[in-house]
Formats: sequence, C-alpha cells, structure tokens
Amino acid sequence: MTERLAFERSGFGLSFASRRIPVVLAFGMAALSAACGTVGSLAPTQNIAVVDKANPDSQVNIASLSNVIKANPRDPVAYNTRGAAYARQGQYANAIRDFSQAVALDANYAAAYTNRALAYRQTGKDDAALGDFTQAITADPRYAPAYVGRANLLRARGDTNQALADLSRAVAINPEAAETFHARGLVYQRLGQHQNAIRDFDAAIDRNPFVAAPYTARGQSLIEVGRYDKAVEDFNASLNVDNQNADAWAARGVALERQSKTREALESYQRALSIAQDNAVARDGVSRLSRGARLL
Repeated sequence: MTERLAFERSGFGLSFASRRIPVVLAFGMAALSAACGTVGSLAPTQNIAVVDKANPDSQVNIASLSNVIKANPRDPVAYNTRGAAYARQGQYANAIRDFSQAVALDANYAAAYTNRALAYRQTGKDDAALGDFTQAITADPRYAPAYVGRANLLRARGDTNQALADLSRAVAINPEAAETFHARGLVYQRLGQHQNAIRDFDAAIDRNPFVAAPYTARGQSLIEVGRYDKAVEDFNASLNVDNQNADAWAARGVALERQSKTREALESYQRALSIAQDNAVARDGVSRLSRGARLL
C-alpha cells in the first residue's frame, strides 16, 4: 500500500490529517529552566495537537466521509480519513474507533497507528500511545512521523537517550523535515546541551522560517549561553508570527533584563501577564523589577 501519512503541518503543533502527503509531526516545546536557575520555567503548555472545532465545514466533511465508508466498508484509508476529521473536532473516542478499524483492516497501516497514538495522547493514555508509536515503527521502519511522535512522548517522560535515538533516525529518513530538528533541539535543551540545541533550531528555521516555536526555543537556549541580544531578536521574530505567546514575551523580558534594559523588560513581562496571568516567569519579573531588584 502506498505511504499514507498521518499529519499535516500546523505550526509545530499537530493537526490530524488524512491526505497522502509527506509531512512530519511535532509536539509542543519542552520545559526549559531560565538562566542561572533564577527565573523559573520558561516552558509553554505542551500542545499535543491542533483541534479545529470552529470549522463549519468539518461536520459536513464527516458526513461525506461516512457515506464513503458505507460505500467502501473494507477500505482502511476511509476509516483513517474520517478518524482524522473526528480528531480535528476533538471527538477522540470516535477518532480512536475509526483508527482502530483502519488497523484492523490493515495491520501494517503505520499512519493509522500514529494517528491513534496521537488521539490517545490527547486523552491522557500515554502508555497506549507509546505502544501505537512502536507498532507504527514495526509496521514501517521508515515512517518518520512515528519516530518523532514516540520521541516527544519519551522526552516528556524523561527518556532523553531513546528520544535522541528516535529523532536522529527520523532525521536520517527525512533530513528536510523542520519539525524533526525542532523536536531534537528540545531534547538537547532538556539535557542542557544548548549549543547542540541551537544548531538544531537553526536547521528547523532554515527549513521553515514561518513558524514561531523554533524562534522561541532558540531564544531560550541563547539566553542560557549568554547571547541576550540574539535571544531578543529571536523572541521578536517569534512574536511577529504569534504576538499572543505569553511565554515568548516573558522570555524576551528575561533577555532584556539580562542586558539591564529594565524598562523594556518590565514592558515585556507585563505584556505576558496581560495574555496569561499565571505566567510565573512574567509574574516574578514584574515583582522583582517593581522592588528594584534584578536577575543575578
């Protein structure tokens, strides 16, 4: 059966997809300690997948796909396609049921296993997700999205060695996938290997300069190696893509504060809090600068 890939690109979050086009997935950014451990976590909430409940065409699409299944009840692609549509609407139980039917009809359907793994992750069933990512790799050892998906789950669990191995395998399979370099950069961040992380974020940005996440992530690593001016440039680039990212505003405040630009830093922290009142980095920054203190 021809290659049927699971996801389409949507920033560096995930969007369940059903078209037969070569793409690679990526999850949200991992936690990263701020400079000298005094700033707290610069981590955004992990975005496992993109859900598009606002699209009025989605329900029509699901109805049409149901008609396709009635006409082709033994077609695994039809079930995977409808499962992807359900998942994009946040209907994960229905999505899992369709992905399960797809793999029942085709036990080597790597994309359907990977889609089901993503749906399991959305419902907090990480053990089941890990099993499905592994099953996808067993079914097709050259299916890069499954390696990236498993690596992101392993990173969240702290298994950085296996995550790096999976991501390096994915890079070897598809060296042009920006998402894979971004995901590997996040593992290097977790390990404190910021120069390696920066190189991978460079590669991600070279391959797709129109996504905010790798700029934010690279900026965080640049803070860690003391390149504060370059970090501010990256946060500005990230915010040009998505100016509602509280974590990017907060991290920008850290970089500015490190350069003793306290007024601009305070403005960045305040902007972050206007978006997310519970942002700890921004809250601590405002408190610190308001009492005349500064980062060490």
